[in-house]
Amino acid sequence: MALRLITAGESHGPGLTCVVEGLPAGLEIRPEDLNADMSRRQLGHGRGGRMKIERDTAEVTGGLRHGRTLGSPIAIQIANRDYENWRERMSPWPAAERIEEVHLPRPGHADLVGTQKFKQSDVRNILERASARETAARVAGGGLCKAFLRRLGVSVYSHVLQIASVRAPEPERALEPEDFASVDSSPVRCLDEQASRAMVREIDELRRANESLGGVFEVQAFGLVPGLGSHVSWEERLDGRLAMAICSIQAVKGFAVGEAFAIAGRPGSEAHDEIFYTSERGIYRETNRAGGLEGGMTDGCPLIVRGAMKPLSTLTKPLRSIDIATLEPAEALRERTDSCTVPAAGVVGEAMVAVVLAAAFRRKFGGDHIDDVLEAVAAYEQRIEWRR
Repeated sequence: MALRLITAGESHGPGLTCVVEGLPAGLEIRPEDLNADMSRRQLGHGRGGRMKIERDTAEVTGGLRHGRTLGSPIAIQIANRDYENWRERMSPWPAAERIEEVHLPRPGHADLVGTQKFKQSDVRNILERASARETAARVAGGGLCKAFLRRLGVSVYSHVLQIASVRAPEPERALEPEDFASVDSSPVRCLDEQASRAMVREIDELRRANESLGGVFEVQAFGLVPGLGSHVSWEERLDGRLAMAICSIQAVKGFAVGEAFAIAGRPGSEAHDEIFYTSERGIYRETNRAGGLEGGMTDGCPLIVRGAMKPLSTLTKPLRSIDIATLEPAEALRERTDSCTVPAAGVVGEAMVAVVLAAAFRRKFGGDHIDDVLEAVAAYEQRIEWRR
């Protein structure tokens, strides 16, 4: 059983569309399953004026009836309120008068390569779809997948580890779901209060210097059974699918599972998670350096992945570029932008991890109705004598 998510829409167009195909019938969905995370995506110190305009809400237009999935594709619409200010420039149909083209690509953005690839003279034909505004639709679809995972006892959370030069200290113990209860009360979604305050100062200082900021976020998933994913082919390895999902988020340039970069410099005896067994606990590990993945499969430990995000490509003091119509030197396009979206990227990361995990459950356990899935998972847990 395949599960997939597809989005459509442009940053300043009429709206965004998300379609999720492959969820079982009978799954209960509430409006807050979609809208809570969409609101969280708009949080974070360093967001720009666009977030004062948009108040994202999801309108389900297919696949649900009376709050339960039908087993058919689920379609979601998210309106762009800012479209009223862009109606002529972004109308799906020919405009009544000539619309001025944009010819100033931004270094680091899809602008230049996109115009080359798709034979476009107007950079706006590329930047509108390449914009991170598209992630609002992904978060809505991720909300559906999170609801599915919750029925299976799986929860997904995120937090910010670094913004620019400020890095939070590594936790002294393994995090638990309850540790994330107040993460959204931090203006940068950081679990360490001192680091959170330093991150806010860093954003303020660099924003005054007309700079944008990147950073690192972490996503953790709890309650996973061993054996999601597979070792038998490269395309079935779950770490590869997660890498694609996280690196598909706009501006993300790096990915890690568990302590990947730290253990690269350690000897093998300090890199792996030893295996133990007791009659009370069953099979267990005392460490989780592998981040919950071994051989492309979940190993039953919490899944831990990280994404490294570069500073945003749109700067309030534009970088040097060219005019693609004249090839003359010019300043890059100055578009309305955020200073820092690392906190929001963590929420998007949750959605993408949820999509990958939901797809892995569907691939392994199938089932046309949610009850079929629950029975299949329970039978598997009994077969491997798994204890959560």
